[in-house]
Amino acid sequence: MWAACGGDAQKFAQCSITHRVGPDIQELLERNIEYDLEISDINSAGEAPVTGRLVVSISCGGCGYLKMGPAIAVLEKEAEGLGAAFYWTLIQSLYRTMRIYDLSDAQVYEENLIEYAESDGEENRDQYEFPEVEKAIPECIQASQKQRSDLWRLEYRRLLARHSEGRYGSWIRRLRMIERLSRIRTKAQDPSEYSGNYDGPPLPALLVVFEDHDAISACFDEESQHMLEASSEPALCAVFSPASIEEFSDAMRVVERFVRFNGELCRLIEEIQSSGETQ
Repeated sequence: MWAACGGDAQKFAQCSITHRVGPDIQELLERNIEYDLEISDINSAGEAPVTGRLVVSISCGGCGYLKMGPAIAVLEKEAEGLGAAFYWTLIQSLYRTMRIYDLSDAQVYEENLIEYAESDGEENRDQYEFPEVEKAIPECIQASQKQRSDLWRLEYRRLLARHSEGRYGSWIRRLRMIERLSRIRTKAQDPSEYSGNYDGPPLPALLVVFEDHDAISACFDEESQHMLEASSEPALCAVFSPASIEEFSDAMRVVERFVRFNGELCRLIEEIQSSGETQ
């Protein structure tokens, strides 16, 4: 591989990581989320981040999609609270690892829209169309929003464990792997450490809704119109020296955790989508 790359450290690092990811995982990710892996010796400002070092980054150019409403409904039929446990455990795991757009983002958008409309004057209020996010939330999720605590997280784990071999055991086992991967610490860098040229956080890699074209989706459609107007941070980055085995290994672990996490997530998405009970 080194010979095929002509002794170029940048090309060699790119080929090494791509080879380690493997074609099957690449195809899985490409079917669900538009990620782009890049190895560079410059930062977003066009400068070397640190002399003699390279930057491996993964950026998101297209958002994945997960419809949770039907899955929550069938899980709640299986056992009361199972749908809520599944949903909140997944959302918490996603937030530890990647940028997503979900219920909380839609609620913030609606709150900001209401505040803006109120400041614009009563005579202009009819010009605003409010998404009414609360109406899109399943009843079990609405109820669990008021009950979430450390104690409830423990109960969620117990509930999921009791049903890990049941009818929806494959979903639950996949979820538990996602949760474990989200807790692995890696030496990923904050892009601001090597570049101040980004205008905002990473683009959302996943849109999580309850139903097609619901209020969350409507909020995302409005906000996403402006997301590509600025320079966004990558979803992941690691700076390393090609001359250091330790630094290169650390960077590989950063990418590996990210890829494994997203691989499990994409498999879960496809399992939920392909289930006849959630169509």
